[in-house]
Amino acid sequence: MVFLFLGMKIISTNLGKPTTIIWNGKEEQTGIFKYPVPTALRLGETDVEKDTVIDRKHHAGVNKACFLFSADHYPFWKKQYPNLKWDWGMFGENLTVEGFDESVIRIGDIFKMGTALVQVSQPREPCYKLGIRFSDQSILKKYIAYGYPGTYVRILQKGFVSTGDEMVLVEQSKNTLTVKQCFEIILARKKDPAIVRLAVENLSLPEYKRERLKKHLF
Repeated sequence: MVFLFLGMKIISTNLGKPTTIIWNGKEEQTGIFKYPVPTALRLGETDVEKDTVIDRKHHAGVNKACFLFSADHYPFWKKQYPNLKWDWGMFGENLTVEGFDESVIRIGDIFKMGTALVQVSQPREPCYKLGIRFSDQSILKKYIAYGYPGTYVRILQKGFVSTGDEMVLVEQSKNTLTVKQCFEIILARKKDPAIVRLAVENLSLPEYKRERLKKHLF
């Protein structure tokens, strides 16, 4: 059976080029400065074709092949940072999705987008490069407090995704851990054992994430 989340569609495809930044007095490069492109994106097994990924230890790979962020959260952030020059891709996302709700979407959910088939794998955890993008490192705490982080997906079937494509749920995870719950339990100082167990038992969450959470069960 195929389900459709009404109004859930791709409204922008975004790519980044290498951008030189200064961090702790040293030059380095980042691919977080992404901007809308008029073409479809090709989702590959470990990354988005023609996108820039500098730090492959923490970005890209099977479990982080593509990053999705909800357009629904942009109004909130625009109020926080009214003086920035806003465009889609501000959060470093490859795909800006209208109607994507992290409090509903589950880790392990499988979606059809364009000709690609993807599976929700883990929430985005912000790092200093998001602070660079917003010219404000305090955005990291704000981002965590807001609690809607966007999500990475693994690619089950390579394919192309275009602006206007619907995001169709083809299989819902039987494990009820949502992206929002997963984000919160990973970062919470005091962890709810019931949510920890849910995360540990969700085989779609990368193994290293589950292993780190297991210690909180004892």
